[in-house]
Amino acid sequence: MHALAWGVLLAGVVQLLFQLPFLYRLGLLPKPVWGWRQSGVQKIIKLMIPALFGSSVAQINLLFDTFIASFLVSGSVSWLYYSDRLLEFPLGVFGIALATVVLPNLSESHFRQGKAHFNQTLDWAVQLALFIALPATFGLLLLAQPILSTLFQYGAFDESDTLMATLSLMAYSLGLPAFILIKILANAFYARQDSKTPVRIGIIAMLVNMVLNIVFVIYLLNYTEIPAHVGLALATSASAYVNAGMLALSLRREQYLPLGRNFVTNLLKILLAVAGMSLWLYLASTDISQWSQWNWSLRLIELLKLILPAILSYALLLWIMGIRQHHLLR
Repeated sequence: MHALAWGVLLAGVVQLLFQLPFLYRLGLLPKPVWGWRQSGVQKIIKLMIPALFGSSVAQINLLFDTFIASFLVSGSVSWLYYSDRLLEFPLGVFGIALATVVLPNLSESHFRQGKAHFNQTLDWAVQLALFIALPATFGLLLLAQPILSTLFQYGAFDESDTLMATLSLMAYSLGLPAFILIKILANAFYARQDSKTPVRIGIIAMLVNMVLNIVFVIYLLNYTEIPAHVGLALATSASAYVNAGMLALSLRREQYLPLGRNFVTNLLKILLAVAGMSLWLYLASTDISQWSQWNWSLRLIELLKLILPAILSYALLLWIMGIRQHHLLR
């Protein structure tokens, strides 16, 4: 455990130092100067404080989920943790990266190029987010158990743990499109220096999550055989759609998110390609009971034999329907 903790610390230091030579060559190497009273600093602080809370909504929800899970059957906290880690992978690799790229482009569009260009940039970002999020969602839904078995089912983490974590991962994965869209849509407000609206909406979504946590857990405990920790994951996904939906409606009211005919056409093409990919995964999947009998290398090979053809089938179906690389570039 100590080795893992030191590894995280050292990796963070290396990640920071790695950027400095490139910043130096660009002439952007920061030289810290104490100037709290400078007008630019004061402006950043005023914009940053609500944004800090807004970006913490997901963490607060996770904390509340963990608190409730600690009262459930032993293992619930761990099952939620492992499934959340796998959800964070596509969210961190694709969602955060896309949001990071979009923010400066939206800011430039708003202040220099006008509303039309801002809407075009936001429309492109939303389409690209769905292009990534929808196949990832169905991939996690259909491959949750093989992925968890390959990564974690060793030693004390047995087959029953894999099954329980699979159920919560499937519930979490339903909310993946919303989680990624929140990152994109919130940046549309930040780019216009409106950091209060995402916070207000985030607070509403957080309260919805807390209420749904209690409702779903009580319902699952008393009326179904589904483990109660799954209700916590479902509540998180549902509240994410509330958050994303309210952000989208607010932007639409301000005429910043037109989503015209081209968006609907491309969305239908993405859904058809996802359906074809999902059909492949369903037909190609082997009996999950066999996975526990294989060693890690055989599990990994079998998992790749499912994932790689699924990615190729998704790309091929999009290509057949006319979506090319230049449609995805900005």
